[in-house]
Amino acid sequence: MIGFQMLNYASPSWIKPCTFIPFLVSPDAASVAGKNYSMVYEFIIVGFSNFPQHLLPAFFLLFLLMYLFTLLGNLLIMATVRSQRRLHTPMYLFLCALSISEILYTLAIAPRLLTDLLSTCHTITFMACASQMFFFTFGFTHSFLLTVMGYDLYVAICHPLWYNVLMSPRTCARLVFWSWAGGSIMGMMVALIVFHLTFCGPNEIHHFGCHSLSLLKLACGKETSSVTLSVVLVCVTALMGCLFLIILSYVFIVATILRIPSAEGRHKTFSTCVSHLTVVIVHYSFASVIYLKSKGPHSMDNNTLMATTYTAFTPFLSLIIFSLRNKELKNAIKKSFQRKFSPLSS
Repeated sequence: MIGFQMLNYASPSWIKPCTFIPFLVSPDAASVAGKNYSMVYEFIIVGFSNFPQHLLPAFFLLFLLMYLFTLLGNLLIMATVRSQRRLHTPMYLFLCALSISEILYTLAIAPRLLTDLLSTCHTITFMACASQMFFFTFGFTHSFLLTVMGYDLYVAICHPLWYNVLMSPRTCARLVFWSWAGGSIMGMMVALIVFHLTFCGPNEIHHFGCHSLSLLKLACGKETSSVTLSVVLVCVTALMGCLFLIILSYVFIVATILRIPSAEGRHKTFSTCVSHLTVVIVHYSFASVIYLKSKGPHSMDNNTLMATTYTAFTPFLSLIIFSLRNKELKNAIKKSFQRKFSPLSS
């Protein structure tokens, strides 16, 4: 029997009823744990709603500024690399690819987060939730691209005479393609696995978006625990696999640097790796917050706040690190602005 009614689950006082939620009573749903359930077709994103209301405008302003800075900064990097022919190298191609993935990632996450901070209606449909989950997992593209950038540094430092052969334009394009393809496949696979489950219990997501781990807590059925374990294993394996390859690259890089006779040469060579290494540390430190954080019910609000470190702060800090630590890129951006606003002096 198909019908429409408000779910009978107790909702917090901050939630304003927005719509009627359809449910479907089926033998499969009714048989879960021997009880009758209503299958959920919409979710309520709790997000920051349990935080003090006077803090929400401050959160909104903070995330808005970070979102705009990340978006405009990545667009600026892409435009600068495109306009400066001397930046048409593999390293800056990978940096542009990373900027594109960060733009797509933040466009899928930040607008909804900003809207929910000011809105009283926090419902999200199945399709919208699945799409957002896809882009949450698409964030693994960052790990793949950072791995590729580590390989680029390894080839440049350890095999400089073979660099033009090993990092040809075709090879670089393939590496970028497979990084994006890998992120897309992971996003699609996790979304399909999670939404193959039955959701017939409380429909409140204790997160600011449809993250897979938060959504799996709402699923019911015998296969939920095995699916949760599978999703965690897939995500952790991808992260740790990329981290292993990056560490392996730096083992060879450090070994090569130590063989350079002059201290100045060692310092100059290692300085080319600092920005990438710093971003890797930031990326994996914040990613570990997502997958190694406390799972206790007392930490739900803290988990929501900690999750922003990976989804909001990582793209923001990566942009700052790559921009400020890269002297060549800083000079190119400065020259672009001088040519744009002071054509006579340039």
